[in-house]
Amino acid sequence: MIIQLQQGIPAELKENILKQVQEIGYKANEVKTQEAHYLVAIGKKEFDIRRIGQLPGVADIHRVSEEYKLISRKWRVEPTRIDLGDGVVVGEGSFSIMAGPCSIESEEQIERVVAHLKENNVKIMRGGVFKPRSSPYAFRGMGMDGLKMFHRICRENDIKVITEVMQVSQIDEMIDYVDVFQVGARNSQNFNLLDSLGEAQKPVLLKRGISGTIEELLQAAEYIFSHGNEKIMLCERGIRSYEGAYRNVLDLNAVPVLKEKTHLPVIVDPSHGIGLRDYVESMALAAVMAGADGVIYETHYTPEKAFSDGQQTLNFQESERVIKRMRKTYTLRESF
Repeated sequence: MIIQLQQGIPAELKENILKQVQEIGYKANEVKTQEAHYLVAIGKKEFDIRRIGQLPGVADIHRVSEEYKLISRKWRVEPTRIDLGDGVVVGEGSFSIMAGPCSIESEEQIERVVAHLKENNVKIMRGGVFKPRSSPYAFRGMGMDGLKMFHRICRENDIKVITEVMQVSQIDEMIDYVDVFQVGARNSQNFNLLDSLGEAQKPVLLKRGISGTIEELLQAAEYIFSHGNEKIMLCERGIRSYEGAYRNVLDLNAVPVLKEKTHLPVIVDPSHGIGLRDYVESMALAAVMAGADGVIYETHYTPEKAFSDGQQTLNFQESERVIKRMRKTYTLRESF
């Protein structure tokens, strides 16, 4: 069960609640986030929750049977909306577009992508500065110098930055230069990293693992929330299969399932999901109709010369078209 404590609860009231929870045979885990103060109580004994709910200092109480509790929609039925500042909000009630290159390559590249995004009223730019690559000889990013340049140009143009963090030691040096930390598919079960991002308090975009199940994605998100960070977005980016005609299987089944199971925003990445430029637009539009709260995709002014993932990256003309069509599709979806 989840026990939400009143704000500023005196220590003696909290100790009494903990004592009562222990007396019924439950173990209480204390969680303090940006928004509230909770006790996540784990146990199997049946009892009348009013015994705890009536205690002084308790603001709310719910039974949640799933292993993931804090991110469950059975507890919080209202969807989470994540405010990135300057009027940029991700979650139900709006449709977020996040676009940019796979890798940050140069100052000119950033400036040209930013100009493209501004022309199309896109407020969030993606771009990797630390790149996990299958080959050790592939381009692995510009590191902190690239991130500082990325951040400076985006700040000058009122664009939010989302970029991948790969290890715990990078969080502190990156935190002042990002608006959203991205956890890539390869790190979706790096639990030390997830714990630390929970403590970091910056919004997190958590991608589904390469062959990860819905349950594993939700449990990964629970790690972040249980360490104090409620600002989490889930990202469906395709899962590996035996099929060789495209890069991954973009599991759009996951979108309505996740929307039913959790209150967190759900984002879809069609670039990694299918891995072929010609089909990214179709899958982006399908993601909108499936109920996604946003789409993140890759764009570059000359994809053929991109340092990484050029085969799945849209040029600016293709990007402008998909932006317009996604917005029209979202408007149509909301009119149903």
